[in-house]
Amino acid sequence: ESKAITVLDMLKKVPLVSVDGTDNIKLKGTGNFKILINGKESALIAKNPSDVFKGMPASNIQKIEVITTPPAKYDAEGLSGIINIITKKNMDQGYNGNVSTRLNSVYGPGVNINATLKQGKIGFGGYFGLNNQMKQTTGFSNSNNIIKPVNTNLLQEGSNSRTGNHAYGSGELSYEIDTLNLITASFQNYDGRNNQSNNQYSSEYGGANQSLLQSFHLLNSQKSNYGGYDMGINYQLGFKNRKDQLLTTSYKYISSANNQDINGDYLENVNYNAADFKQIDESGSKEQTIQVDYVHPLKKFNIEAGSKAILRNNYSDFETARQTAAGVYVPVTDQSNKFDYRQNIFSVYNSYQLKLKKWVVKGGVRLEVTRVKANFVSSNVITNPDYNNLIPSFSIQRVINASNNLTFGYTDRIRRTGIWQLNPFVNKANPKFISVGNPDLQPVVQHSFELNYSNFKKGSVNVGLSYAYANNTVEYVLSVAADTVTTSTFQNVGKNKRLGLNLNSNYPLTSKLNVNVNAQLIHVWLSGAYNGHIFNNKGIQGYIFVDNSYKFGKGFNANFNFGFDSRYVMLQGKDNQYFYYSVSGSKDILKKKASVSLNINTPFQKYRNFDFYNRTSDFSQANTSQAMAREFTLSFNYKFGKLNSSLKKNQRGISNDDVGGGRN
Repeated sequence: ESKAITVLDMLKKVPLVSVDGTDNIKLKGTGNFKILINGKESALIAKNPSDVFKGMPASNIQKIEVITTPPAKYDAEGLSGIINIITKKNMDQGYNGNVSTRLNSVYGPGVNINATLKQGKIGFGGYFGLNNQMKQTTGFSNSNNIIKPVNTNLLQEGSNSRTGNHAYGSGELSYEIDTLNLITASFQNYDGRNNQSNNQYSSEYGGANQSLLQSFHLLNSQKSNYGGYDMGINYQLGFKNRKDQLLTTSYKYISSANNQDINGDYLENVNYNAADFKQIDESGSKEQTIQVDYVHPLKKFNIEAGSKAILRNNYSDFETARQTAAGVYVPVTDQSNKFDYRQNIFSVYNSYQLKLKKWVVKGGVRLEVTRVKANFVSSNVITNPDYNNLIPSFSIQRVINASNNLTFGYTDRIRRTGIWQLNPFVNKANPKFISVGNPDLQPVVQHSFELNYSNFKKGSVNVGLSYAYANNTVEYVLSVAADTVTTSTFQNVGKNKRLGLNLNSNYPLTSKLNVNVNAQLIHVWLSGAYNGHIFNNKGIQGYIFVDNSYKFGKGFNANFNFGFDSRYVMLQGKDNQYFYYSVSGSKDILKKKASVSLNINTPFQKYRNFDFYNRTSDFSQANTSQAMAREFTLSFNYKFGKLNSSLKKNQRGISNDDVGGGRN
């Protein structure tokens, strides 16, 4: 099925992973995790991995790993764990390649090229892709029943139009000096451009008879350019006496950026005094990483140790300007600034593994020292919230027999915030619902326990029970001011407990029919205090995705998928739920050198409606929006070339998984 669907579609089939209706990826029901590409942090997914994955064919992927109890060699970031996506790199003698083209009714045309080349001791492998999203227009509405400070009702409705294009690429060069010395270099790049326009009508009612207090019509246009690149080099030294004894030194540079240009023009204002405005924000992150890893194997014992330094600079240069009566745009002083956030992390780790006939025991500890310097350049405000963390990890596996095992794991995890949540830029694209980051956010430490049972006798069955708790968690919160403007931001105000049951089964009912079930059920307890109010929210949330695949023979395969993702608990409310279904088929042609695929998603529903709601004693709010549901994708895939012998690769490398994800 990988020939017919995208990486984002494939993630729905992975144990413990879900994708909601707005394309947000979740691990164990939360967005607090880390995604790696080939074991390393990547500029491909620095801001929003969904944008990349829904334009990338799943045929690029060899396998997807879910690590819920990461050992000490991994950075401590990612409360729920790590998703590691391994791309295909068949670097053997000779050459081969794969070209795939597709036409999607929602995301437009796209092309992807994979190529590998090996000659002697030198090898190269990589991929490159383009995607051009056609213009799509959807509707939205917002309602806000404000009780305090003034009893009013705010209603908004309008439409959004969006176009965009994306380009991504990755390459790896390998040079095997001899059997003990190996050098690899890598490069990845992603570039995304979106143009959005918003046509918005806003009306506010109040008083005893709920008469019209004010209204406006706003035409809003936004341009967003985001992307980045990374490059790295690794040197691996082997030892003659022991095959698995390795010393690896690595260096990596990562740069990611997000530039926004917002223009707002008011029309037909009634009792609403506002000037046309422009907003610009240039934000991003640059970092350098140096790492050393050592692996020392013994007969039944394995020792790993290493050290790492990450030198990171998050930045934001933002400005808001209003139009004067003379038609000139003048900067607003209190909404224009330069923000510089430097975060240096120094860490060492040590881990051990004991492997016996019926038992496998792993344990380790990681020490991370974080030094922070935040600086508002214009106002010269500086804070230095330094902190240290000692992170343990432990797991033990009981091998019951050749097809059954039982595993228990415990670990602490850290969630640091990245520039997308730290950014103090006040986004006023919707003047009644503004959003702003919080540069004062502090890291969160979560304690996680897991018990998993696995059976691989015929198909595979994995059942897991998990419990996690954390204090001072970062929560998405809303508040309403006297001017009835709602401000959304992030605060360290939460206390979170989660008890979860996970099920994944991949079972062949017949030699031709296979059924895959990926499901999760979680009970969440969430509490916190914000803006003078205490919130206690709890509930059951979860998802189920079912994939049925059938092999007709003679190169023809078909799949039928359906799934449901429930509402998820937030501090002040709940988010949306959705149901989807899809069917796909592929046919091998040209002696299996090529294939033609068709994927149909939710054909009987043009739009998918989403609703979010938040309630406090001061206000109750509902936000609804539309997304395109009906989707058709036609793909053509062609393979060429011939390869034979294999090529060595580094077994260790940089994987900066220490920073939290972007803003959803």
